[in-house]
Amino acid sequence: MEYLMAGLTPLAFVAALLITFFAGFVKGAIGFAMPMIMISAFSSFLPPETALAGLILPTLISNLTQAFRHGPGPVWATTITYRRMLISMVIFIVISAQFVRIIPQDLFLLLLGLPITIFAALQLAGVGLALRLEHRSRAEWMLGIISGLYGGLSGVWGPPVLVYLLSIKADKLETVRVQGVVFLIGAVVLLVAHLHSGVLTASTTAFSAVLVLPAMLGQSLGVAVQDRLDQSKFRRWTQILLVLTGLNLMRRAVGL
Repeated sequence: MEYLMAGLTPLAFVAALLITFFAGFVKGAIGFAMPMIMISAFSSFLPPETALAGLILPTLISNLTQAFRHGPGPVWATTITYRRMLISMVIFIVISAQFVRIIPQDLFLLLLGLPITIFAALQLAGVGLALRLEHRSRAEWMLGIISGLYGGLSGVWGPPVLVYLLSIKADKLETVRVQGVVFLIGAVVLLVAHLHSGVLTASTTAFSAVLVLPAMLGQSLGVAVQDRLDQSKFRRWTQILLVLTGLNLMRRAVGL
């Protein structure tokens, strides 16, 4: 049992389970924010590498189930529809990851968090900021590039995608599915990267695997809530979580 707990005290281990359950619930209800919640909470009582390792497998599995909830057909259709964003995102994740030790990460977190917070807050206030549909292809390329640049440098590539989906007024099911596909790609990249970085040791991998169960239980309950949310409520809660995501990114940028 101590091996599965990655050297944590029983209290810390139980806290990790509860935090993961809550993060899974939010993920199921809204479609994102699991890594943000887990890394923010874990960092307050876990070593940095253990905190990061702990979220890897729950994030991977939850995104897999989210993306494929309605079968492989819709996933393939989503991949084709948003191929420009996905292609540019993956390319620029690979490119920007090479500069992670050169460009200050705090600066990029601030530059990502500030516009996201402003955008979502304006939407909550009823200010329309939708992209013009005739520019959708160009927007996909640009948002994919931005997502990739930030993703490679900071490990955060979801918010720009969500900003785009809010701008084009994608419906609830499409929003959740697209997020699942994009985040799944990111989770696979994260897993492969840290198998080589040393973050995922035998012990931390076992710990991460244990956290999959509460994540899945929380996600299942969250999905039940999501199914009961109408389009307007879903959009509003997504905007609220996006504001919190942006604020959290700025908090990380200033070291709070």
